[in-house]
Amino acid sequence: MTALDQIKLFNYHLGWRSRGRRPGSHNSTQRGMGMEFRGHTTLLSYPDPRRIDIRQTIRDPLEQVYVRIFNQKSATPVFVLCDMSGSMHYGSYQRKLSVAADIVQSVAKSANGNADPFAFVGFDDEVREDWHCTPSFRPHHALEMAEQLRDYHPGATGSKGLLDVSRYLPRERSLVFLVSDFHMPLADLEAALALMLRHHIVPIVLWDEAEYKNLPEFGIASVTDPESGAKRTLFLRKSYRERIIQNFEARREAIKALFLRLDMPPLFIEHGYDADVLTDYFHQYVAA
Repeated sequence: MTALDQIKLFNYHLGWRSRGRRPGSHNSTQRGMGMEFRGHTTLLSYPDPRRIDIRQTIRDPLEQVYVRIFNQKSATPVFVLCDMSGSMHYGSYQRKLSVAADIVQSVAKSANGNADPFAFVGFDDEVREDWHCTPSFRPHHALEMAEQLRDYHPGATGSKGLLDVSRYLPRERSLVFLVSDFHMPLADLEAALALMLRHHIVPIVLWDEAEYKNLPEFGIASVTDPESGAKRTLFLRKSYRERIIQNFEARREAIKALFLRLDMPPLFIEHGYDADVLTDYFHQYVAA
């Protein structure tokens, strides 16, 4: 069994009707060879003799021939937008980018299992054209890119490219997994999300408690901002350590509040990726 065979899938569903024309597994607005009855129309309007409804036809005093019309199941594009900024390099037992790679592979294979096209867009201070995989029903390229992501080491770069990723999303409503630690100004995050409101956004927040909980209570520490490269020397003491923890918890609540205000419940992941958690997320937050 290869490593790709061991990728665990999760179950997801949509809370809206897909407009995709290609057959898939989601409820849609497209007429076709599905099982969801939509109504009747005349044979002239929908020339499919296989769908002729005899009872409806003989009831019509104008003697028009009627057919039954149904909605097909349709495919919906699935995207992963991945933060590749300097802070995503961090990880006490698994780097955030490595966790992101696990998520990308799981989403890609799950989308393939649902007959949905999958796409990947990586960004740091700009959208990375070299980390862009266009929508495809064959996930092999995306799976290979995820393996490369596992070994990627970003430099001192930020995440302002999030403001431009909406240009890489289609007009058609899509399911979008936004993977980041969201160590960015909340004003920038809100501005970027405002450009993507037509889509269903699933924010996946990658944190590592060692970032703020495993600090010594006393001592001198040299720290480097992974996104700006700026270095600082801190004199740690118990009260300062507690203030750092409080600031992180306040940041968590601010991120939650922003996403919930936009009807995008966030999923915080701090101890590695578990596909079952995403399945539970859709059962809890997305109406079937």
